[in-house]
Amino acid sequence: MSTSPPVAPAGSAGHVPDARSGYRAVLRVREFRAVFAAHLLSVLGVVVSEIALTILVYDLTRSPLLSALTFAVGFLPYLIGGTLLSGVTDRYPARRVLVGCDLLCALIVAGMVLPGVPVIVLLGLRFLLAVIAPVFTGTRMAALTDILGEGDLYVLGRSLLRVVSQSALLAGYGAGGVLLAVFSPRGAITGTLLTFLCSAALLRWGTRARPARHVRRRARLLAESLAGARYLFADRRTRAQVLLFWVPAMFVVAPEALAAPYADSIGASPAALGLLMCAMPAGHIAAELGAGSLLAPRTRSRIVYPLAALGLLPLAGYALRPSLVWAIPLLVLAGAGGAYAVGLDQWFVASVPEELRGRGMTLMTAGLMTVQGIGMALAGLAAEFWPVHRVVAGSAVLGTAVCVLLVAEARRARARPEASRADEGAGAL
Repeated sequence: MSTSPPVAPAGSAGHVPDARSGYRAVLRVREFRAVFAAHLLSVLGVVVSEIALTILVYDLTRSPLLSALTFAVGFLPYLIGGTLLSGVTDRYPARRVLVGCDLLCALIVAGMVLPGVPVIVLLGLRFLLAVIAPVFTGTRMAALTDILGEGDLYVLGRSLLRVVSQSALLAGYGAGGVLLAVFSPRGAITGTLLTFLCSAALLRWGTRARPARHVRRRARLLAESLAGARYLFADRRTRAQVLLFWVPAMFVVAPEALAAPYADSIGASPAALGLLMCAMPAGHIAAELGAGSLLAPRTRSRIVYPLAALGLLPLAGYALRPSLVWAIPLLVLAGAGGAYAVGLDQWFVASVPEELRGRGMTLMTAGLMTVQGIGMALAGLAAEFWPVHRVVAGSAVLGTAVCVLLVAEARRARARPEASRADEGAGAL
């Protein structure tokens, strides 16, 4: 595990801004501003393309199933790319990987806008985008430690990127609606092509070239990727931390996955459905910004266990089949529980050795997306047999029980970290 001091950002004359000044300190780092802008463009572009591609597939097939598959096909590939290709993130220089991923995504999107492309090819191209996404995200997360160091600036930088993702998700749906009112679906997807190209330019000329974290070209890429996964799950402490990211996320998606049938069950309007969909991200954004700007690093660490264990409990209120007026506050509170990730980020980056950091970040991100997809699917399946409000409440109760047990395990692992085979063999990976 690296204990080196924070790397001075490019253009800072060897000075790292004081983390006590909060998010402003992070945004004063020139390289981070480039990463921030590139992330904003990419997320907006991806959200717009998902909406436009869903409409395009439906226009071509008139099939609700195939239209829904354009969203669903975005989850499973995360597991494939994150597990089998994570070695790319440590084997090659970060800037080269990031720019290459953006350019490859731009090429894939260019294929989507060609006239006459069959639906099966469109779905295949969507699949490829999702395979690349965890490699890009994991590489960027690891690169932030080079740009911001491993201390509080890194935590705040990760927090800002998460806030951008949540905010852009909301804004992206609105922007997608506006674009589709003016342009055809393929025209809207062309906008995504431009966002990927702009992101590549920002990262190429806005960040410094740095060497690869881990050079072992004789090993096969697949072997290196799987070795990183084995390390994360062989070590008790990192395993518990990864599961703290994954498990609450798997259960918290139930109300979002079932928002439409729940709105219908309480007689809410389509506008009310939009409020239900926005409530949880809004709570997450507000709580994350509050935790990042108002709480000291020690306090952020202290809230990890309580919020991870009990953050799902507000959703148990769905057992009473609340009206819109009461459902929205419950969703906001559940979203606010996600602020525990601000403290957990620091634990995770400190636990994973530097030479494995890219692979660790990639696998963690890939698993996070995958478990959310599984959670949505299970919630939908359960709603085939039980009322929606009971499914959401049951997910909250079951999820809380699992999270309480997981927090207990994480406490033990953090208090008595293992001298495991993973610790002994980390350098060999």
